[in-house]
Amino acid sequence: MSSNNPENPYGQPNPYQQPNFAQPAGAHAQQAPYGYAAPAEDPGKTLGIVGFVLCFVCSIAGLIVSIIAKKKSREAGFNNTLANVGVILGWIFTILGLIAIIFYIIAIVAFVNSGATVNSY
Repeated sequence: MSSNNPENPYGQPNPYQQPNFAQPAGAHAQQAPYGYAAPAEDPGKTLGIVGFVLCFVCSIAGLIVSIIAKKKSREAGFNNTLANVGVILGWIFTILGLIAIIFYIIAIVAFVNSGATVNSY
């Protein structure tokens, strides 16, 4: 009982061979074999990336976009790590920015009240 296949002369099934999932003509391209559904796409994935990058450019905008991405992902049942990191970095950079602004205001007020003059030629 030999098989016509030279790679498998004894006709035994090959456990390492990939099954043939060829679809008949006219079948939908998104239809998965054996009725498995295609994995769902995270709706907040792109916004999470954008929010993460924006945190380094404009912390408040990055914080807002990351919060929106986190909310969209959570509603769809996904955990968006970049959105979570973007929210954390957005808060940290916003707080550091506010501290810097307060420091500059105090420095300017102290300079004006010190009576220092600027020499002009």
